[in-house]
Amino acid sequence: MIETKEQVDQWCRTVAVIKEEIGRVIVGQQEVVEQLLWCILAGGHALLEGIPGLGKTMLVRTVADTLDLRFSRIQFTPDLMPADITGTNVIQFGVKGETAYQFQPGPIFGNLVLADEINRATPKTQSALLEAMQEQTVTIGAQTHELPSPFFVLATQNPLENEGTYPLPEAQLDRFLLKINVSYPTSEELKEIVRRTTSGRTETAGRAADAQMLLEITKGAKEVLLAEEVLDYAVRLTMLTHPGEVQAPEGVRRYVRYGSGPRGLQAVIAVGKVRALTMGRLHVSIHDIQQVAPAALRHRIFLNFEGQAMGVSADSLIEDIISSLGDIR
Repeated sequence: MIETKEQVDQWCRTVAVIKEEIGRVIVGQQEVVEQLLWCILAGGHALLEGIPGLGKTMLVRTVADTLDLRFSRIQFTPDLMPADITGTNVIQFGVKGETAYQFQPGPIFGNLVLADEINRATPKTQSALLEAMQEQTVTIGAQTHELPSPFFVLATQNPLENEGTYPLPEAQLDRFLLKINVSYPTSEELKEIVRRTTSGRTETAGRAADAQMLLEITKGAKEVLLAEEVLDYAVRLTMLTHPGEVQAPEGVRRYVRYGSGPRGLQAVIAVGKVRALTMGRLHVSIHDIQQVAPAALRHRIFLNFEGQAMGVSADSLIEDIISSLGDIR
């Protein structure tokens, strides 16, 4: 609950320290770090996509260290089974030969779970995360087990054109609050990466917050004010991702099979509130909506065959939609 402006300022300072500590280990990628923190502070899950070797796994591990969360890593492979993620019941033998089933938790039982290269596992295994991401529970047999709080799934994904990958089902994609694109570093960043990794110096991130602080900021973000005209703008932006909308840009009507559902709008508003709060404001602006829309909607816009063949990107379509709505601040 937001009680004073000083409390908001303290949260802003905490977020700044978190970014600073992450920057001690991760070179560059400021936009990726910022979007990842938006997602965590909004209480959601994130999908990070980029070619191998860009430090996605290191970034997630560093975030866990900085936030003092219990970290768990799952390496997804084609032979990974659902029980390898959720856990299973094992038989326990007593001293007199009696038997009983005991639940052995899997690596999903952590605060921050790294699903590394999630699209290298089969759809059956990927679906093992659906209940955990939506309900924060795991059901084994007839028993349902609660996951720890807070609970985040941060998944990494290689581009689908790489060999040995399986597209994520639409239902699972929709459960990721944000999809964050991890870009290739600049030449200066590459030089700094080499300096850090080929010398005897090892940088580590210090603790900047804890689970209680995260839950406090998440709860406070929900109280950020949302004006009716800002909500109307976000609704219009989301609706224009659908090719059936008369006022949708030509690219959307031509290349999109179907657009974002209600979860997309919920993501835009939730993350917009977090962005406003971390910038010291207690109200969401239309500029906040414009800034968070690409990460919140890019994985919820599905292209038709022509769009895929032409290499159209969801980001370019979102830019067209924002442009069609006018330069409103």
